[in-house]
Amino acid sequence: MACRTDRGLSQFMSRKIRRVRCLFTGIVQGVGFRPYIYRMATNYSLGGFVCNIPEGVVAEVEGTAPQIEAFLSAVPKELPPAAALTALSNTDVSLLGETEFQIISSRAEGNKAVLIAPDIAVCENCLREFRDPGDRRYRYPFINCTDCGPRLTIIRDVPYDREKTSMACFPLCPQCRAEYENPANRRFHAEPNACPSCGPKLWLTDENGTPFSDDFNDPIAKAIELLSKGKILAVKGLGGFHLAVDATDEGAVRRLRSRKYREEKPLAVMVRDLEAASKIAEIGDRERKLLFSPQRPIVLCRKRGAKEIAPSVAPGVPDRGIMLPYTPLHYLLLENTLSALVMTSANQSDEPICIGNREALKRLKGIADAYLLHNRDILVRCDDSVATVTQGKTFMIRRSRGYAPKPIPLLRSCPNVLALGPQLKTTLCILKGNLAYLSPHIGDMDTPEARKFHQESLQLMERIAQCRPDVLACDLHPAYYTTRLAEELPHRTVLRIQHHHAHIVSAMAENGLTGKVIGLAMDGTGYGTDGTAWGCEFLLADEVDFQRAGHLRPYPLPGSDRAVREPWRAAVSLLRESYGEFWREIAGNLPLKDHAPHFELLDKMMAHGLNSPPTSSLGRVFDAVAALLGIRQVVNFEGQAAMALEAMASAPAEKTYTFDIFEGDRIVLDLRPLIRAIVQEQLSGREPQKIASDFHRTLSRALAAVTAKIRMRTGIEKAVLSGGCFQNRILLDSVARELEQEGFAVYLHRDLPPNDGCIALGQAVAAAARMERQEAGR
Repeated sequence: MACRTDRGLSQFMSRKIRRVRCLFTGIVQGVGFRPYIYRMATNYSLGGFVCNIPEGVVAEVEGTAPQIEAFLSAVPKELPPAAALTALSNTDVSLLGETEFQIISSRAEGNKAVLIAPDIAVCENCLREFRDPGDRRYRYPFINCTDCGPRLTIIRDVPYDREKTSMACFPLCPQCRAEYENPANRRFHAEPNACPSCGPKLWLTDENGTPFSDDFNDPIAKAIELLSKGKILAVKGLGGFHLAVDATDEGAVRRLRSRKYREEKPLAVMVRDLEAASKIAEIGDRERKLLFSPQRPIVLCRKRGAKEIAPSVAPGVPDRGIMLPYTPLHYLLLENTLSALVMTSANQSDEPICIGNREALKRLKGIADAYLLHNRDILVRCDDSVATVTQGKTFMIRRSRGYAPKPIPLLRSCPNVLALGPQLKTTLCILKGNLAYLSPHIGDMDTPEARKFHQESLQLMERIAQCRPDVLACDLHPAYYTTRLAEELPHRTVLRIQHHHAHIVSAMAENGLTGKVIGLAMDGTGYGTDGTAWGCEFLLADEVDFQRAGHLRPYPLPGSDRAVREPWRAAVSLLRESYGEFWREIAGNLPLKDHAPHFELLDKMMAHGLNSPPTSSLGRVFDAVAALLGIRQVVNFEGQAAMALEAMASAPAEKTYTFDIFEGDRIVLDLRPLIRAIVQEQLSGREPQKIASDFHRTLSRALAAVTAKIRMRTGIEKAVLSGGCFQNRILLDSVARELEQEGFAVYLHRDLPPNDGCIALGQAVAAAARMERQEAGR
């Protein structure tokens, strides 16, 4: 009888009707999430509704208990490609007797907590329609669906509905409206949905903004003709304008460089397909996946000899920046005549990318020969992201389009903090709960235009996070724009975070680390707690504070900031440190001899400490070695000498040069023996390629040796690597390998760049940890 009772109870429970309210948070608007929920609910024969709300997406489902349990179990497993769930909560609510499921209008009430989706490359389904002569969107440059197209760059506010985007001014035609309202259609509630009848239009103008005559009613054909003739074309894209030229035309590339004042900094190349990419660079499986990913970043790949690409595209560097088309417009430009285009941000050097038609015509006058324009407004500036592959993993160099503003999940909930970032490669970060919201790449804060962009980005991030913290975090450097801004903004507290500590904390946050670690922060410069320029730092750090456990032996930098642009000055300094009073005689026999007329003055400057601040910068050591080997005496952009030295290190390493380690209160790494060994090898005529390779090996072993000595003192076996020097893949791979062989658990950045693009996250997390410790101590 008991068995029959249990069976009856089970049958009764299986027939019992429930109604459950589900709240989905994360990237759930603008990515086809509501249509997805509609289809899932319909598959399980559930009644109810789904709609956007400020917190995310809410659904109420009504049906039998097994149906609802199956629905809740299945939803997280088959999400749309661009969706990301951060939380799913559900509660039982009163029955309404609904048997049909529907999508209803968005609700505006509540606290806005939805995550905005990044822009997404055009999907394969849309490309098939795009290439089908029988389709009504054949060759339409703005084709998209719920799985692809613009998101962040067209949004005004959340919830993500058409009226809150720059598509609001394009009423849907009957056919597009039918797609939009049909649950079975791929464009069901796709907010940017449009077609040639009702959507944005494309046109071409000359350098003065005058449209070409009606004889050229195909702007794409005329644009390709101009590019083929060596003209510079300004192309309006997703997050801003590109300046495009034929990548095989050396004269066109040189004109672009001259007009943009970008003398030698590498230019990105957009290629037609993987076959074209493989001809000009080494494309492994991981690089291939990155190139075809929905984010479509610029991928740095080792160069392969290719006469097809103009030499001026990326001179003197080991990698070539390659991307595949990510908008329908790009596919049109590359479909026949042209196989590779230089696609670089449309701006003057150090200025933000152009986004508006009028803005572009004004700011790019004298640079562009013609403009390929459209009338879908770009509301958020967003440069191309840059990534590479190391140790089989994606490694970010610049995090922007395709990735931002997807937040970084944190180990725990934190106080609200706004971090204003550094001076170079700036981003902003807002902490809210257990999420860190990072802005797209902003850039260097040296120009008024860049600072205005910083202000735009601050307003954007406050809208996205729906948070305006009154606790601010900034750098220690008193002259940084972001440091001064921290005092000017409304605030309750300003917390200043040391540059290299922020580097390490950012990598800790990405890896979910707490407690003490040994942090290797290696870069060009950062303001130290003693007021000097640090740059080769071994920190005993946690989220709250740090100790300077070790560093490179300081050396003077004659000319201060000028030495950054003239690496021969750093070389002179290291020669003086290594050879004492005999340094000038040695220097006269090296590639530095052209600067001999300045040696006496620099010697006096360094002797008396005149405009020769001491530094422990590792970045300047790379510069100095490049100058000693005759690779670069002066540079035109940050990191150029180091990149050239990395490119030179093409031969297998054969030996390890000597270096010294001195142990006191702090461990000091002395590279003077290394410098003397390099000089002797250079004077003896050894190939620079071999010297460069052995320099990298020696430096890697030196960094690992210092880290091992700190472990002997502390017992800490977690090593965290950050800083711009680790953009050098030879250094990163070899240091990580050396440390792992020594038994360390090695942690690298996962979602953010190792350069200063990660600083804002570290500032924010360190500031939040300090606040928490202060509160706990009260």
